[in-house]
Amino acid sequence: MPTAASISRDLRELLAWAPAWLATLIVFAGALALALAAHELLVRLVRRALSRRDEFWRALVVRTRRPGRMAMVLLALVAASPVAPLSAETAGLVRHALLIGFILLFGWMTMTAVDIGAALYMRRYRVDVSDNLVARKHLTQVRILRRALATLVIVVSVGLALMTISGVRQWGVSLLAAGGAASLLVGLALQPLLSNLFAGIQIAVTQPIRIDDAVIVEGEWGNVEEITATYVVVRVWDERRLVVPLTYFLQKPFQNWTRESSSLLGTAMVHVDYAAPVEMIRRKLEEIARASPHWDGRVCVLQVTDLRERTMELRCLVSAANAGAAFDLRCEVREKLIGWLQAESPQALPRARTVLHPSDDWRRDDEDRPPLEPRPEARPQ
Repeated sequence: MPTAASISRDLRELLAWAPAWLATLIVFAGALALALAAHELLVRLVRRALSRRDEFWRALVVRTRRPGRMAMVLLALVAASPVAPLSAETAGLVRHALLIGFILLFGWMTMTAVDIGAALYMRRYRVDVSDNLVARKHLTQVRILRRALATLVIVVSVGLALMTISGVRQWGVSLLAAGGAASLLVGLALQPLLSNLFAGIQIAVTQPIRIDDAVIVEGEWGNVEEITATYVVVRVWDERRLVVPLTYFLQKPFQNWTRESSSLLGTAMVHVDYAAPVEMIRRKLEEIARASPHWDGRVCVLQVTDLRERTMELRCLVSAANAGAAFDLRCEVREKLIGWLQAESPQALPRARTVLHPSDDWRRDDEDRPPLEPRPEARPQ
């Protein structure tokens, strides 16, 4: 039975006619072609075996296709390097390059495995439903932890690759461990990255914000659209994007309208005259709320919250399932209440009163007027 040594000897004898560079090129090209063909055959066999499985496993094969192809190529090059007629120095450089390739490939495969695990975990939760608080909680944790792990894998992979190069080995050690002057420089250079990395992990654990949370940041109302490893993207109500550093949500106060539940109470303030029929307005508010698709049926209250010089302040408190519905419901309550007051009870709208009282001053003004001169008598013609 032929061994690897005999096969290598036979191939060298077969390529003895060619120059060293051409023989090396032929060996590596043949190994590359064999690796690609073997990988393609393996992928087809796996796809056929998983044809009756669900969509996730078929997508898994697609996502691991590139790392698998690269692994096959590296293995083929490693197997072909002893066969190629290389000098000792060139063979050392090739083995070093293949070692770095294996380290980077391992990091790539680790990140792919993390992505697959995150996708498999999130299959149990749906974000496209109305009551998606638990799903958004897990989605936020998975996304932040995935980015944190990806950053960690990249740092470790680059550090291990640098440690294999003698000229920059200290930088690789400094990247993996905090020690020496070089590590201090690297630590200072990576301080923003590391602070945001730890902030992301803390946000994933404590969750002051989650994906699609309704928040008020820097006076702007919007929804959390994306949480990256270094910043958060808030989609403002007018379609602008507010980009905020990740550490902002740990160091500064902000409003989160969906921290525990997406349901909210909306307030609509209405100013009316003192002659307004409060009880009739309260019944009209209940009628408007029941007819609105934005009302969730929990709260519908009208109260007189303030008395001013000329008007009463009425607070209409209504509840909705989320922030967007609450905003629309508040606008609807204002519009329909004002329309009803204009049509049915116009005396309830704010107005300014001027009361005229007869007094001596008025009569005195009349007495002080000069008497009218008598008309001249008509002279007889």
